[in-house]
Amino acid sequence: MAEENDIIEQEPVGQSAPGRAGKYSRLTSEEGGVRKLTGMYKNWFLDYASYVILERAVPHVEDGLKPVQRRILHAMRAVDDGRYNKVANIVGQTMQYHPHGDASIKDALVQLGQKDLLIDCQGNWGNILTGDEAAAGRYIEARLSKFALDVVFNKKTTEWMRSYDGRNEEPVTLPVKFPLLLAQGADGIAVGLASKILPHNFNELINAAIAHLRGQEFVLYPDFPTGGMIDVGRYNDGLRGGSVKVRARISKIDKRTLAITEIPYTTTTESIKESIVKANERGKIKIRKVDDNTAEKVEIIVQVAADESSDKTIDALYAFTDCEVSIAPNACVIWEDKPHFLGVSEILRRSAEHTRFLLGRELEIRLAELAEAWHAASLERIFIEHKLYQLIEGCRTREAAYAAVDKGLEPYKNQLRREVTPEDVQRLTELKFIRISRYDSERADNEIRQIEQEMENTRYHLDHLTDYAVAYYERIREKYGKGRERRTELRAFDSIEATKVAVTNAKLYVDRAEGFFGIGKSMRDGEFVCDCSDIDDVIVMTRDGRYVITKVSDKAFFDKGIYYIGVFKRNDERTIYNVLYRDGKNGPIMMKRCPVKGITRDKEYQLTKGTPKSEILYLSVNPNGEAEVLKVYFKPRPRLKKVIVELDFSTVAIKGRQSQGNLFSRYGIHKIVVKERGASTLGGQNIWYDEDVRKLNTDGRGVLVGEFEGDDRIIVFTSKHQYYITGYDLLQHFPDETVRVEKYVPDRVYSVVYFDREQHYYYLKRFTAERSEKLQTFLDEEGQAELTAMTRCAGSKLRIAYRGAQAARPADEIETDEFVGVKSHRAKGKRLTTFDVKTVTFIEPEIPSAPAEGDDGEPDQGTASEPSHEAAVAEPTQGVDFEIERPAGDGDDGTFDPEQLNLF
Repeated sequence: MAEENDIIEQEPVGQSAPGRAGKYSRLTSEEGGVRKLTGMYKNWFLDYASYVILERAVPHVEDGLKPVQRRILHAMRAVDDGRYNKVANIVGQTMQYHPHGDASIKDALVQLGQKDLLIDCQGNWGNILTGDEAAAGRYIEARLSKFALDVVFNKKTTEWMRSYDGRNEEPVTLPVKFPLLLAQGADGIAVGLASKILPHNFNELINAAIAHLRGQEFVLYPDFPTGGMIDVGRYNDGLRGGSVKVRARISKIDKRTLAITEIPYTTTTESIKESIVKANERGKIKIRKVDDNTAEKVEIIVQVAADESSDKTIDALYAFTDCEVSIAPNACVIWEDKPHFLGVSEILRRSAEHTRFLLGRELEIRLAELAEAWHAASLERIFIEHKLYQLIEGCRTREAAYAAVDKGLEPYKNQLRREVTPEDVQRLTELKFIRISRYDSERADNEIRQIEQEMENTRYHLDHLTDYAVAYYERIREKYGKGRERRTELRAFDSIEATKVAVTNAKLYVDRAEGFFGIGKSMRDGEFVCDCSDIDDVIVMTRDGRYVITKVSDKAFFDKGIYYIGVFKRNDERTIYNVLYRDGKNGPIMMKRCPVKGITRDKEYQLTKGTPKSEILYLSVNPNGEAEVLKVYFKPRPRLKKVIVELDFSTVAIKGRQSQGNLFSRYGIHKIVVKERGASTLGGQNIWYDEDVRKLNTDGRGVLVGEFEGDDRIIVFTSKHQYYITGYDLLQHFPDETVRVEKYVPDRVYSVVYFDREQHYYYLKRFTAERSEKLQTFLDEEGQAELTAMTRCAGSKLRIAYRGAQAARPADEIETDEFVGVKSHRAKGKRLTTFDVKTVTFIEPEIPSAPAEGDDGEPDQGTASEPSHEAAVAEPTQGVDFEIERPAGDGDDGTFDPEQLNLF
């Protein structure tokens, strides 16, 4: 291409290269003063890209502003008189400095105003929650905020340059003494470059700046004006490659109603509502209705479908709608006229150092001004007290008067701190006679002493500049930090598997003979399998034991003769496959139990040993590890003693899916009948409560609640003095005010001490929790009761210490179980004492760390121990009738059960 360009440039004017003659020949010639296209893209585009990066899209690290924002603030300062100005007028004023249209200036001004930091707004400036736009510029008004006037402007420390047309001066950067860039955030797209800096909390930024100046460590995380919750586990200091997840705050009003009260940053209530409606239309969630009642605060009401769980719907909202968004920060800033990628910590450090530099520069300027003021006051005192003004008499010219005064000052110049300049002499000669006649020497001395004191203070601040900068930040925080507390809650999010929360919006069909399966319309003539969602995985298995896990589709083919198909749950350790299969065409009958987890999608696996012509004789899929009992009928043959044998799968240990299983028999089977459905052989599940995400889990995260199975329940206590009973469903969300989660024991007695604010006495009450899913209030609903202490430990004592007139009284110890009887949680309880109480504490009896053993070596029946994590692991059943065979290649074939072999 370069060679072609060279050829074009070398062609004579008016001629074209072979094959290039035509309508472009006029454009590529220099005739008539028209420039060639050759090279224009290369040179001009680089200039354009640099201009967009430096002058439009990317903020400067020193003041945190883009050029248009800087020019808006400068224009507002130029016309500032304390009153509001029409936005249209501000836009017009800014156009003196900004070489672009009024629309871009107005949009930038509205965005600055909506950040509620630098601009004091009046009128309809739009709504960041709903996405409503601001009114026209002629209807709304603005002025600089007091904060902006305090920290953004200082003409004496501002570096100036000429505006684009050369008629005015504008600041290169504003002398901002605050990490404005991190407080407001920034978002811009340039040519081949983008910048996205998330906003941070006002007070946290000041605290971080103070920590840096003091040489301490600090950490910064985003804080959004829209509130919500944020997971900063991968924030990466705001650099490229990091990301944060932001969620809406969703609460349950009742079983069928959800309320969204805070929304993620970058979204609006309208966009969230639309995403919910679309997810419902696609069948991802099931809702009856969604209403947006947002005014000053966000309120989106979601009515859940009657047959759907509200907890599952909350997770589905996070998984399929804009209630959860992922934001990728990219902290790019201008530094020394070049774009740099800096983390937010480095930006904060540079801002704090720049603030200290600006404060030092202000002090230096002030010190110079004070020195000049001291010099002028001292000269004036010498001039008047020594009546040097009389030397002017008889002088016929200005020059003669200046020379006479300068000569008269000679004896006193050693009292001054700098040389006397002609300007100083001229200023003295221009003093009015009325000022000379009213000169007060004592007052002048006091003024000079005040100047000297201020100079001394200024020098002290310069010598202790870091302390001065810290005091400055603390003053800003105290003055403007109220009402700017963190709005976005820092939380660790639980990972939501979309397949677990997706609504079953499809039906799975199979054509076993032809080997097709799917959820499309073309499969509806096949055999119905089950309901599923369109994002589920399915497991498909043939009779010879081959199986594959694949994503459900409209129609797919595996192989003819599909034996089993079902929805597959990844990493599910509790779903157990009970299998009886023949190894090879005439091989032995094997039995095995295994889960199917850790797999690669669309890869073929074997449930048998993989011997050719193997065949599955029996298969059951058990969601909770159930083990049934089979009645197996053998084919009759001579000398066969037992034609019918029972097979209890609970006697077979659970192994990995690659295990070949145990030998059951070497004889042909005529028929298999299920004698009885067995119970789960996996035992209970250990459940933990994770306070960070306020959900239950089986992964060991958080506090162990206990081992659960069957109809076991959980009791939840809240900070509002309420409790409720619920199941141990892992999808449920606990309220934000949850303070205690434990296993529900129907007969457990809770002892509560509370202070009655109305009567000013302490009370003790004991109650058992009612088995109800409704919120039960166990203290005064009107807020007159203040919870002091609570225990569920039997045999505890209550220690009461006194103060006031009874301060010398020994502390009393009360047997809790004997002091008051067990009643309803609605009962008031019994008053503890009429004396002035200092402290009330429960003394719980010590619990043995391990069960005590009796004389016979068995654990003592009266001793309880906490369930351990190992209890959730299923151990092989002892006394198994069949010895487990090793996988192929691990050794010999094992031994056979004598009873099973004795069939003759």
